[in-house]
Amino acid sequence: MSWVVDTCLLIDVLEDDPAFGKRSATLLDNMMPDGLVLCPVTYTELAPAFLGDGRRQREFLDAIGIAYACAWTWEDTQRAHKAWHRHVHLRRQHMTIKRPIADILIGAFAQGHQGLLTRNADDFRTVFPALCIKTP
Repeated sequence: MSWVVDTCLLIDVLEDDPAFGKRSATLLDNMMPDGLVLCPVTYTELAPAFLGDGRRQREFLDAIGIAYACAWTWEDTQRAHKAWHRHVHLRRQHMTIKRPIADILIGAFAQGHQGLLTRNADDFRTVFPALCIKTP
């Protein structure tokens, strides 16, 4: 089963981030044998990094070996629904900080896979305590 790649890792590699670029690339390389996929939300989040050029974005993802034409399923929707409810409940109790819905959708998608590759593990652990997360 494949790993879901969070947006931040791809930006690290694309921009050769001085702090995370090499570490993120190494994590992707190490997890490649299991397969790497993108949540449709991540594909969308990457658009500005490629100035809206879908061809360049696909070439980059193909070069890295990440599958990006992955379908969102009803099960993904149900996991996202449950996670968003949990997040809002925890937020109202001041037990977590405000998170964008994109993180909830990416985490829910990752639950249907082997896990999530991200450098922002804390952004996901509160809402997805059982999600397997690997960081660079």
